[in-house]
Amino acid sequence: MLQDLWFNVQYGINHVLDIGAYDHVLFLIVLTVPYLFKDGKRVFLLVTMFTVGHTLSLILSTYAAVKINGNIVEFLIPITILIVALFNIFTSGKGAQKEKVGILFISTLFLGLVHGLGFAREFNLLVGVEGNKLLLLIEFALGIEIAQIIIVFIVLFLGYITQTVFRFTKRDWVMVISAIVVGLVIPMLLSSPLLK
Repeated sequence: MLQDLWFNVQYGINHVLDIGAYDHVLFLIVLTVPYLFKDGKRVFLLVTMFTVGHTLSLILSTYAAVKINGNIVEFLIPITILIVALFNIFTSGKGAQKEKVGILFISTLFLGLVHGLGFAREFNLLVGVEGNKLLLLIEFALGIEIAQIIIVFIVLFLGYITQTVFRFTKRDWVMVISAIVVGLVIPMLLSSPLLK
């Protein structure tokens, strides 16, 4: 039983950290880059909202409550990353991320839903092999959350180093990283089956 738990948690961790499917990591980078360690609570809430959305879409898909064309989802995933990256670029240094729980949290929940739908087919193959669907979903979500916290910590740590040791301004750090992500996500968008 403990072995199954670890397998499912590890599966969730590997889903996020999979180098071949780095869209999840790119999204976490642009979500986290505007923040510092002192904003840890807010970042943790954002990441958890993303996990909730991701898990909710997997639940809806697993129980056949929703079915969306995979090509549309594959198009929406890079769009969501691009939107957050551009939001960072246009609001960098303007304190837009300091707003109360609102549009950023709701949009993060929505983005989690979209990203979860992108993984639903593969997840449903795993569920077909396993037994208890709900337990599997919870264990998988735990793995996702662990991996996301690792990525968030790395981004916050790199932000701290660049802003304290290398004396980057916070604005420059956010602009450079978000611009790099835009450069990485545009080819993903252009290779989408919807655009072919």
